[in-house]
Amino acid sequence: MPDRAAKSRSIVWFRRDLRVADQPTFLAAADASDSSLALFVLDPALTGPSGGARLSFLYGCLRALDADLNGRLLVVRGDPADVVPRIAEAVGAGSVHVAADFGPYGARRDEAVEKALADAGRELVRTGSPYAVAPGRVRKNDGEPFKVFTPFRRVWADHGWRAPADTSASTVTWIDPTEKDGGPRAVAIPDDVTVEAELPEPGEKAALAAWKDFLDGAVDDYGTGRDRPDRPGTSHMSPYLKYGCVHPRTLLADLARKRSADADTYRTEIAWREFYADILNQRPDSARKNYDRAFDALPLASGRSAEVAFEAWKEGRTGYPIVDAGMRQLRAEAWMHNRLRMIVASFLVKDLHLPWWWGARHFMQLLVDGDLASNQHGWQWTAGSGTDASPYFRVFNPVTQGEKFDPNGDYVRRYVPELRGIEGKAVHQPWKLPDGVPEGYPEPMVDHKAERQEALARYERVKDARR
Repeated sequence: MPDRAAKSRSIVWFRRDLRVADQPTFLAAADASDSSLALFVLDPALTGPSGGARLSFLYGCLRALDADLNGRLLVVRGDPADVVPRIAEAVGAGSVHVAADFGPYGARRDEAVEKALADAGRELVRTGSPYAVAPGRVRKNDGEPFKVFTPFRRVWADHGWRAPADTSASTVTWIDPTEKDGGPRAVAIPDDVTVEAELPEPGEKAALAAWKDFLDGAVDDYGTGRDRPDRPGTSHMSPYLKYGCVHPRTLLADLARKRSADADTYRTEIAWREFYADILNQRPDSARKNYDRAFDALPLASGRSAEVAFEAWKEGRTGYPIVDAGMRQLRAEAWMHNRLRMIVASFLVKDLHLPWWWGARHFMQLLVDGDLASNQHGWQWTAGSGTDASPYFRVFNPVTQGEKFDPNGDYVRRYVPELRGIEGKAVHQPWKLPDGVPEGYPEPMVDHKAERQEALARYERVKDARR
């Protein structure tokens, strides 16, 4: 067991909470100890599968956090179940403080770390989570979890959440990492990974500045503006929420002061994020498999033709301008407008008849805001295989979607330079131009009307599986 002096030290292990404001773990650590070591572990199990955009943004957020802590952030590399207990021993920490992780891997990792610490007489202390309401808290009257969003949102709102914690870098007395005697060596925060995309500015200060800009402007038209990719109508907070540069509790506190329908619409978007986290916590297998297992019977395209179609979709060369604009925005910015995420997903699974998990994996490789729960279940919503899913027979028409949400064609022209010479909404159907499709741009790779009927015919197999 650690001696009395050792218990006066602790560790604050940062994961998806790279900030100093609104940090309940700081309060818990300060209450339990006289001083704390700030720690981040570069875990190969997480960094390995991450795309370059997410890694670069993470490294930038770590540099910003280290600056906020006056250079007191210790960064190490390795398996947390090995390195965290060894660092705790090296600094004589009696406790390690974290925000609870409810993801499939994160939960397993924390159980392993907790056991290793306990074997040495130390404690893993969970305080808070990356969510306003932790997964598992919102339940029906009979104690069962929700599988439908609308009643979940109602109970989630009734449950409520704590006010933001009043913390800063000075809430905790930080140990200088150079005082650590032994244990895994510090590593430098890696340089940014070279990516094609232009990434948002990382860190807590950038997150709060972006949020202030949104509150001062676009939030007042969010109810309709969020569906218009040709306008700056969204908050762009998803990368910051991914790494906890800001907590949803902070956003909700500010929204509560707005008292408008538009603010309530944004609050509903936060509820969707928390709903999907709750669903993934209930069913970890749904990260890779159909939530509705009847969809296992859905016939999918395969073979070389499927691979060729998938490559055309990834490159934004389907011949459907709104789809191609979305896919090219993804490459250019490592981000895609949410309306476009639904459009391109529908095209992949219902026009090309390809597996939703192919698209979900591609998104996770490129997105700077790639979040497992939101990404996988957003895809399953469109595919029809998830909980509370969009009906499978709802097949987005890429032409009418483009004309409705990009009525002047500005979004398409921004990302598809081959079509910049086409004025107005005619850009959504370039094959109807008197001279045909402009040089360099492909003809539509499929007939949407025919593929919609094919998708519905394939869906009959799913209905048969339910009987």
